[in-house]
Amino acid sequence: MLTRICKGVGAICLWAIVLICLIITIAPAFLDRIYYSGPISAHYDGAHFDNPDGEINMPTASGKGGNMLGRFLLSQASRPPWPDHVEVHPNVPPAHVNGTAMRATWVGHATVLIQADGLNILTDPIWSDRAGPMAGLGPKRVAAPGINFAALPKIDVVLVSHNHYDHMDLPTLKRLWDRDRPLIITSLGNDTIIKGAGVPSRALDWGGMTQLANGAKVHVVRNHHWSSRWGKDKNRALWSAFLIETRAGNIFFAGDTGAGNMQWANEARRFGPIRLAMIPIGAFRFNPGQMSNDAHIGPEQAVEVLERLGASTAIPIHWGTFRLSNEAYDTPPAMLKLFTACAGIAHERFAPLAIGQAINVAPYSAPARAKADSRPCLPNSPQLAALK
Repeated sequence: MLTRICKGVGAICLWAIVLICLIITIAPAFLDRIYYSGPISAHYDGAHFDNPDGEINMPTASGKGGNMLGRFLLSQASRPPWPDHVEVHPNVPPAHVNGTAMRATWVGHATVLIQADGLNILTDPIWSDRAGPMAGLGPKRVAAPGINFAALPKIDVVLVSHNHYDHMDLPTLKRLWDRDRPLIITSLGNDTIIKGAGVPSRALDWGGMTQLANGAKVHVVRNHHWSSRWGKDKNRALWSAFLIETRAGNIFFAGDTGAGNMQWANEARRFGPIRLAMIPIGAFRFNPGQMSNDAHIGPEQAVEVLERLGASTAIPIHWGTFRLSNEAYDTPPAMLKLFTACAGIAHERFAPLAIGQAINVAPYSAPARAKADSRPCLPNSPQLAALK
């Protein structure tokens, strides 16, 4: 009897998910939103933003119809297993880091606490249990945040790269605003969404800059992505990366990005030597063997981004927290280890962290090259083929 009840409840939940996917897919035009109106530019046509280096082709699963969200939710059996829970040892950061020191703590996904030049900076903060449009919907985190919210020092600056739910978490932004009144910096149109939660923010176009009270500068710079909150509002708001100039050194946050022409990384390098870069490595596989997609770089391209930036230290982000695609849980860091070795990059320069782990970022030094070993990265290599 109990088994039949459980099966019935499971079936109801499954059909509820299917119904939600259908609603999202056929959502009427009133779900469209106008977040920004301004002058036409090379990446804004008066209604929508785009990538000047080419349109995003959304990930697809070969031989399967329907939309990407529906395929993702209904193809559980074909996906490599993920853990239901990952143990996290939360970090307790200091109140401030001053002078030339720099400290970074990976909170999970794209959320990093950077402490430098007396500033406490958070990137794409999300403390919610799910990344979705409402309670109970969206991917559930398998790892708790690496810093308990109550243990966060007073936050001075928050960077929000774009409006996807795993990067723009309005409940978290509201909590941060109510507690600390930080300066929230984002790109065009996203301020309209954030304002809906009762939180002010400063929205800039690519090339825009905000100077902070201590003289540090935050530049909003180009990357290669897309935006949407409701499906019908695709690319109504802009996406971006950030370059932060501080007296302790330059910091680059890639946000969420595909490769495009990769020139955005070269452009960020022009601001001067980058002491710390945060580069995504996960959510890249929607077909077997896929190494990247238009919207997300994988570890192979992340290594190229690191080389183009010339950063002396990098933290791999955007993996191990929310399941967003079809690679196994530990594939991104394992693959990153292979590709850094193949490029002759010292492991400590771009080493995966555990969620909650903090590093004292070494002073900038021109990256040295070790002897490269291309064998593990050949397409038919056993090491690469073993990573699902």
